[in-house]
Amino acid sequence: MFYLRRLTTVATRIVHPHLTATNLVWKSSSLYRPFSVNYPKKVVSTRSISFSTSCDKVMAASKIQLYSLATPNGMKVGIALEEMGLEYEAHTIDIRNGEQFEPSFVAINPNSKIPAIVDPDGPDGKPITVFESGAILLYLAKKSNKFLPEEPRLKWETIEWLFFQMAGVGPMFGQFGHFFLFAKEKCKDPYPLERYANEAKRLLGVLEKRLEGREYIIDAGYTIVDMATFPWVHSLEEKASDFLEYSKYPNVIAWKSRCLQRPATIRGLKVCSIS
Repeated sequence: MFYLRRLTTVATRIVHPHLTATNLVWKSSSLYRPFSVNYPKKVVSTRSISFSTSCDKVMAASKIQLYSLATPNGMKVGIALEEMGLEYEAHTIDIRNGEQFEPSFVAINPNSKIPAIVDPDGPDGKPITVFESGAILLYLAKKSNKFLPEEPRLKWETIEWLFFQMAGVGPMFGQFGHFFLFAKEKCKDPYPLERYANEAKRLLGVLEKRLEGREYIIDAGYTIVDMATFPWVHSLEEKASDFLEYSKYPNVIAWKSRCLQRPATIRGLKVCSIS
C-alpha cells in the first residue's frame, strides 16, 4: 500500500540512520523576508516539489535533491546545476514560513540555512548531504568536472575568489540589503546602512578592478566564482543601483550582462522561485 508521509522521517533515515525525527526539536521563527529578485513563478526545465513528499519517491531518488529558495544565496546552486547539466529535483524551502526549521531540513543542514543538497550517488556510491553554498559549488564542480580549472594555479585562484564571495560579497551585500530594504522603520540610526553601503561599494570596486580586461572573474572563463558572485551583484543592481552608484562600475555591469546571456544561468535564477 502506498502512503504519503512527511519528509521528516524519510530524510533522517537517508541521511542519519541513527537519528529519528523525535530526536530533533521544532523551532519557531519570525517572518523573514529574503533579499531576492522577483521572477516568474514558472521554473524552467526543473520541477518544484512540495516539502511534503512521498516516502517511496524520496527513498528511490536517483537525482540530486536540491532544497533551496531563489534568494541570491540559493540561486548559486540552481545556476550550477543547470550550467553543469546535472539531473536534479528542486524542493522549495520557504524560509519566510520557517520551513528551514522543520526537522526534515535540519537533518540535512543543522544550521537551518538554504541551500542544501542530497546526492544519492555520493563519492562512495552512498547518499551524501552537502550544505553551505560554497561547499556545494565545489562538490558539484568536482562531480561534473566542470567550471573548476584543473591547472593548479587557476584552480586555487578560483577557490580564493570563491572564498572572497563567501566571506565578503555575500555577507556584506546581504546586510546592506537588510538595512536598505527591510529595516528602515526599525532602525533609525544611519550607521548600519552607511557601513554596509560603503563596504558594498568597496567590494564592487574590487570586482571592477579584477574584471578589467577580463570577460569573467577567472582567466579560465566562466567558473563557479561567477555563479556565486553574479546573483548578489544582479540582485543589488535591481534593488539599489542608484544608491550604490552602479554606473561607476562599468566592468561589473558588462560582466553581469555577459552572465545574463547564458541560457543555463537564466534558468538557474528561476529555480525554487519565490511566489
